[in-house]
Amino acid sequence: MSLAAIHQSLNTLNDPHTGRPFADTADIDIQPGPPVQVKMTLRYASGLSVKGLEMLIASHLEAQLDLSDVKVSVDFAIGRVNLREQIEGLKSVKNIIAVASGKGGVGKSTTAVNLALALQQEGAKVGILDADIYGPSIATMLGVKAGTRPDTKDGKHFIPVMAHGLQSMSMAYLVTEKTPMVWRGPMVSGALQQLLNQTVWQDLDYLIIDMPPGTGDIQLTLSQQVPVSGSVIVTTPQDIALLDAQKGIEMFRKVNIPVLGVVENMAIHICSNCGHAEHIFGEGGGTRLATEYGVSLLESLPLDLRIREQADGGTPTVIADPDGELAAHYQLLARKTGAELALQEADSGPDISMV
Repeated sequence: MSLAAIHQSLNTLNDPHTGRPFADTADIDIQPGPPVQVKMTLRYASGLSVKGLEMLIASHLEAQLDLSDVKVSVDFAIGRVNLREQIEGLKSVKNIIAVASGKGGVGKSTTAVNLALALQQEGAKVGILDADIYGPSIATMLGVKAGTRPDTKDGKHFIPVMAHGLQSMSMAYLVTEKTPMVWRGPMVSGALQQLLNQTVWQDLDYLIIDMPPGTGDIQLTLSQQVPVSGSVIVTTPQDIALLDAQKGIEMFRKVNIPVLGVVENMAIHICSNCGHAEHIFGEGGGTRLATEYGVSLLESLPLDLRIREQADGGTPTVIADPDGELAAHYQLLARKTGAELALQEADSGPDISMV
């Protein structure tokens, strides 16, 4: 069996997390046998899916080429994606992903926390920054005890607060719960810059930034001064939420931050007593929004009481029940988000007209 035939066969097999050939998001090495050895190194965190992918690839090669004497191994190595080279990156952070929404109340922070934890479970080193200066909630969702203060290094830098294995930073660590942040825009932007740049992040593959809702000062600061690798838009299927989500997508596009995709939260509710499924906030809105803007629908998340209870209790779903059906949604979201980010790098090659 020629190596060219194996490569050609693999080009007809799509990565289930992108719908595109594995070559777009992976480095493939084939060594002649026997047995033939196929080593695939994905460019995004995917630790929980490697065994399934190995079986998928081996079955594909056997079916297409009648190649049964093959050893497939899948691993991952997360690279740095910074398409905004005019903005200097953070030395200890490979990728920054902003999780945003056009309006409040759509479950953005809950999604951001579970996304960060799911990326960690996939094998990545992850941090989370609570950029909602006026209403920080990440500390509560991570179960960080009230009154916790970050340690400092040389009196100038903050050491991230560890919670469930995540490196975290939030204004909630610097003020009391009852302290109102009565600040004007420039003060808020300055606080965000300090939290981001004066925190000693430790070799992160992904830094998740939980954005405040809307398209105000913090969003502008982020777009102008922070090398954001990509953004994720959280919405509900409700028409008014979708209208605001459109504004969020347009904002990121105007400042040249890639939109990795849309998360449709509270998409469906299944009654715990009778099993009846109901689309309380509407149906298919996330799909229509993603289609309209040519981005991926990263995941549709259910409306489930447990998600709210677990986040309020400081043990988010991915930690509370890592093998459960709800956590599986967030784990798929994590892999798809990482894969879409890797695609940004793959698709950013030189313009052929300029070569």
